[in-house]
Amino acid sequence: MSFAPPRLLPLPLPPPPARCAAVSARHQGGRAAPELSGPTPRVVVVTSGKGGVGKTTTTANLAASLARLSLPAVAVDADAGLRNLDLLLGLENRVHLTAADVLAGDCRLDQALVRHRALHDLHLLCLSKPRSKLPLAFGSKTLTWVADALRRLSNPPAFILIDCPAGVDAGFVTAIAPAEEAVLVTTPDITALRDADRVAGLLECDGIKDIKIIVNRVRPDLVKGEDMMSALDVQEMLGLPLLGVVPEDAEVIRSTNRGVPLVLNDPPTPAGLALEQATWRLVERDAMTAVMVEEQERPKKKGGFFSFFSRRRSICTQCTAPPRAGATS
Repeated sequence: MSFAPPRLLPLPLPPPPARCAAVSARHQGGRAAPELSGPTPRVVVVTSGKGGVGKTTTTANLAASLARLSLPAVAVDADAGLRNLDLLLGLENRVHLTAADVLAGDCRLDQALVRHRALHDLHLLCLSKPRSKLPLAFGSKTLTWVADALRRLSNPPAFILIDCPAGVDAGFVTAIAPAEEAVLVTTPDITALRDADRVAGLLECDGIKDIKIIVNRVRPDLVKGEDMMSALDVQEMLGLPLLGVVPEDAEVIRSTNRGVPLVLNDPPTPAGLALEQATWRLVERDAMTAVMVEEQERPKKKGGFFSFFSRRRSICTQCTAPPRAGATS
């Protein structure tokens, strides 16, 4: 007996709370909203290569910040078997249908979109259910089909944020396929940076040229003592524009366990402010230009054990794209 999904009527979207707009304006020099750059919807993949650097936390907070700015966003959890984005958004008990169900013809796309309780411009779409795998017939074009379907909605989102799974295997290929921009999340340690360097090369070979980095879990005290690389060091090593610098913040763990994005905290926390500012730069296609005074005063090191990076020259032998400014052979 075939199952006919019930017809769901779209709910009216209420205006965003006035308090959220006021908080954003206060943090951005009195401006009410950033100026959206480029045609919409913009498809952005959030990736890193290495697990545990904060991809999912970044995706959740960027999506929440966009919704607070009245920019509709769909956050897509592209991890087929180990999804976590629903937990960070507090929606783990509301995901009953997934993109796999849509592609199998078991439901409509609007039925698989889960709207956030507090942020009505934010929707979640999970690729599949936990501990399940996508059918092999879907292939690497799964999210490309999903992104095309989101574009054809009567009210398409302004942003489609794809939370990429860790690694560079088939899940990575599927996640980056529809993307036009990339946010590369890394921490200032050599293991994460080597993976980020490799992922940046793979993104370039796939035709994604708009790549920006977010340096996560920065500790200024260790940077001052030269026990941790600074954001400026990371930017120089990867040769990529800097979207944001997120300091180490104990509130990240608390917000994750509560299922409430960090940017919704009132009063705001340092990490929440940094992620909100990164969202403004993402909307305006801007990048950070200022560096900390401590970084400016530090003497530049010549060489060192970080010089082993190959600048992504041996990643893709068929990639003919010219090197980015700042990268060296």
